[in-house]
Amino acid sequence: MKSRLIYVAATAFIMMVLSLELAAQEQHHHWHHHYKLIDIGTFGGPKGWLNHGGDTGAFANAVGNNRGAFTGFADTSEPDPLKDNPGFCFTDCYVNHAFQWQNGVRKDLGVLLADLGFPKDASSATAWISPNGLIAGTAQNGVPDPLDLPWIQERAVLWQNNQIVDLGTLPEGGYESGSAAVNSSGQVTGWAITTNFDAYSYAFISNTYFPYEFYGSYQTQAFLWQNGVMHNLGTLGGPDAFPVGINERGQVIGFSYTNAPGSPDNNGCTTPTTGVPPATDPFFWDKDAGMIDIGTLGGTCGSPYLINNRGQVVGASNLAGDQVTHAFLWERETGIFDLGTLGGTDSVAFAINDAGVIVGGFCCVEGDALAHTFLWDGNMHDLGVVPGTNCSFPFWINARGQIVGIGGNDCYDGFLWEDGGPMVDLNTLVSNKSGFSITAPGGQGFAGGIYINDNGEIFGRGIPAGCNDAAVCGHDFVLIPCDENHPGIEGCDYSRVDATPAAQVLAPVADAVSGATNENSARILGLRDWLDGRLSRRRDLSAPHSPKD
Repeated sequence: MKSRLIYVAATAFIMMVLSLELAAQEQHHHWHHHYKLIDIGTFGGPKGWLNHGGDTGAFANAVGNNRGAFTGFADTSEPDPLKDNPGFCFTDCYVNHAFQWQNGVRKDLGVLLADLGFPKDASSATAWISPNGLIAGTAQNGVPDPLDLPWIQERAVLWQNNQIVDLGTLPEGGYESGSAAVNSSGQVTGWAITTNFDAYSYAFISNTYFPYEFYGSYQTQAFLWQNGVMHNLGTLGGPDAFPVGINERGQVIGFSYTNAPGSPDNNGCTTPTTGVPPATDPFFWDKDAGMIDIGTLGGTCGSPYLINNRGQVVGASNLAGDQVTHAFLWERETGIFDLGTLGGTDSVAFAINDAGVIVGGFCCVEGDALAHTFLWDGNMHDLGVVPGTNCSFPFWINARGQIVGIGGNDCYDGFLWEDGGPMVDLNTLVSNKSGFSITAPGGQGFAGGIYINDNGEIFGRGIPAGCNDAAVCGHDFVLIPCDENHPGIEGCDYSRVDATPAAQVLAPVADAVSGATNENSARILGLRDWLDGRLSRRRDLSAPHSPKD
């Protein structure tokens, strides 16, 4: 009996020591779930896209929701009817079709001409999906634009109830419109072109937050569409306004010229060869107050990137002199606030969740040698880079505080940051890559962003096997986390990965299907722990020109 008591006591002591040792080690572990990668593919053409704007889209876009629905568009094998005039193609001179992906099924959302019997000549694209699954985007209607020949007219559209709805254009006239975002009430914000001449028309969005000419020199107006009626939101005093997003309360953000062309105030957004474009300020709009000038941090250029459901707005603004750009937070009660930098020159606030936590980046660290991601929760925190690399920049933060963006050397690879870090290359978490790389040489595959919903599901764009350039043959992908919220996923590896730079090992976790412990992983981990105890365009305005003949 005495020997048995000694044995039990010794066993209990060993188990206690092991438990304390493992608990201590967990403070140094950075466990991540594996992900199952799904290549969404195309409609027969070479390339997939995340949101309208393609390789030039740079604003944070909600291309997915918490129902596991994701939207984008992809090339068909059909050549664009304007392929002989490449500058007028919808995107890359293939006909594109919008899609929704959900539960392993990709659905072709169709085009405006489908009911007329010749859909192959028209393209469509998505821009935003609401929490309840409404999708906003842009589609060609097959009719040439008389003001911008041979361009084919594009119209803002809404996909709802398995139908595509043409939202039309503004009463002021014009032939072009496009959607920027939609909420669960079916309110759509977007842009529309009028017939009024404007030498410095916004018309579309280039890299970061700089406007440029695209559809010709005609005024661009921001609209809100609801229940079949398109309402002009106005401007901040200048000729143009452009929307960026809308929240569930129907509040819209965007940017607008504040004065007329040629004013003494230079526009720090642009470096035109001739002329002086108007100054540009970010705006906030709601039905009670109308359009409110958010203002800038002293410069003549600013733009918002995202608005949360509390009405908080984040973006970037030039400081006085237009040589430096800083991230900002705006709240209606307190105004615009400079978030500062991580010691470098510039910063941009790119996304904010409903808890008010902000992520951003840019040329952020002291000496401007490296681009780092920051998190702001009342204080600015440097999230660094994937260990051993030199760059990171975020695109989205979800309600759980998970952040995705681009990182690695020269920001070529997708990254994930969660649970206090460090950053991890998403490629290291995928258990079924099959040659697919969450990589975009030059960043072009990530120009439309990378998105994570509150369930941890990730949507982005990368390079399939046999492709060398995301700008030529990139595909959209979905990453499904192999975790307790996604049990029984075929092909999922439910062990976990330690992202600590010193080692990449599997953690002992319960199998989400059978509940059985991964004994091999547990044995290896236990032995190791027992033995050693240790373990991140601008496209300048061209010279003003006259309307096309």
